[in-house]
Amino acid sequence: MIAPAANANIARHLGLMAMSVPATAALKIPRGRTPKGDIDYLTLTFAELAAEVDAWQKKLSSAGIKSGDRTLVMVRQGLPLIAAAFALFSLGAVPIVIDPGMGLKNFLACVERSRPRALVGLPLARFLSHVCRRAFATVKIRVPASGSLTARLTIPGQPNSATSTSLVHSRATDLAAILFTSGSTGAPKGVVYEHGHFEAQVRFIRDTYDIRPGEIDLPLLPIFALFNPALGLTTIVPEIDPKRPAALDPAAIIQAIRQENITTSFGSPTLWKKIGDYCIAQKITLPTLRRVLCAGAPVPASLWSSSHEFLTHGQLHSPYGATESLPLASVSAAEIATVRGLGACVGRPVQGVTVKIIAPRDAPLATLADTHELPAGEIGEIIATGPVVTRAYDALPEATALAKISSTEGTYHRLGDCGALDTEGRLWFCGRKAERVSTAQGVLYTEPCEQVFRTHPRATRCALIGLGRAPDQVPAIVIETNVRNGDEACALARELRVLALAHTHTATIRRFYFHPAFPVDVRHNAKIHRLTLTAWAATAKGYQSDCPH
Repeated sequence: MIAPAANANIARHLGLMAMSVPATAALKIPRGRTPKGDIDYLTLTFAELAAEVDAWQKKLSSAGIKSGDRTLVMVRQGLPLIAAAFALFSLGAVPIVIDPGMGLKNFLACVERSRPRALVGLPLARFLSHVCRRAFATVKIRVPASGSLTARLTIPGQPNSATSTSLVHSRATDLAAILFTSGSTGAPKGVVYEHGHFEAQVRFIRDTYDIRPGEIDLPLLPIFALFNPALGLTTIVPEIDPKRPAALDPAAIIQAIRQENITTSFGSPTLWKKIGDYCIAQKITLPTLRRVLCAGAPVPASLWSSSHEFLTHGQLHSPYGATESLPLASVSAAEIATVRGLGACVGRPVQGVTVKIIAPRDAPLATLADTHELPAGEIGEIIATGPVVTRAYDALPEATALAKISSTEGTYHRLGDCGALDTEGRLWFCGRKAERVSTAQGVLYTEPCEQVFRTHPRATRCALIGLGRAPDQVPAIVIETNVRNGDEACALARELRVLALAHTHTATIRRFYFHPAFPVDVRHNAKIHRLTLTAWAATAKGYQSDCPH
């Protein structure tokens, strides 16, 4: 008789933690301030969190949600998100998580394409599902995500390890969730996650960064809190509005780090630049932090160099990957300090991942035999394979064909990025393939060019764009800054032109634009929408170094 395969359901980790360390804090949710000014947290142990998930599971099951049901999750970060997701995993249902910050039109298109049978949501979400009937036409079940389910269900100090949560048996290849991309260079796409992908991500994150059970995490991107029960981490919910992450108060984040002895945190470079600058200005250090993971966009040189001033006993790391495949590579501040190259170093591939650079193509590539692999040092299109690489997009066969390459090694994912491998095996990111600028003199890539102009004190955020049609585009740089008048703009353009002439790959850039506030993604507040800036520049006033004084 053949023994049944081990249960790959990702939700099993919470039950294991509830049995092994029932009284350890699993989740702490801010609810105000104490009379002394400390952050007041509602604390749930692992046993209490498991009991909460059990209550959610019973509620969802009694509403009619069953194994295989696609379920749109529109709840608040922290306890509701974790409890809803793990309850759905336990039932064998499929959570669908869509970033509401992508805009209503994109959001509704994602809902319609993902075909949810159920909705777990706040009152506004359920109201929207009735108003926008076409997008929510497949929804048959609506479950409130407010009221008693988000309140504490157990008695303080009385951990309950005897929860009755049932766990559907899942294979590694079974559908686990649909997570959507940010859509920074195109329409958002639903990524098909299997339970095996989540399992591999947990293993890779744990092993790559030496994360150990009992550590304390402050995830500045809410969805990353879903990994913590599997990693054995205590999750501290940050005081941050996920719809407006850039508006975070660095003082509040720093208070949480110091008060709760945070050991690890994930956030975009934009958020950690804001936190780091505040630390340096106020002469604050964060000695409990062992690691900070920054992703979503290249980490600016100023953050790499300044991070050691506030991370006195830890280090800044940048994992590289995408919603479709993460992590693929990683680099630390210590390694960044020793290397120089054309682009942003994103480190060596993590163990278990293979990265290749191929000649860029805009057409589908069915098999690896259809590609042309480039040698070390040559910029091309980045592809990768490994157990964290997803196999398909949801209900988008053409997008899947364009992004996936079959091989005997497994499915390769085309990152949509350009870069190069150096002779030491390090990967260098040079920019999004869709944002490269093809000129009569050759191809320009965003990251190598923007690095040159970011050295100007007024150009901490800038963007390379191409005007006209390839292969005869005119390259230009957009700087995020306010200019008072034409004279100031001309003077700034002349200074930028001097920088351009100092480097061969930017010498052809003569045109400059000034934009007060770049369009960026909501999720990380870091990915610049360069194609949107290109459309804006078509009617905006540009300046050249030879403009009148």
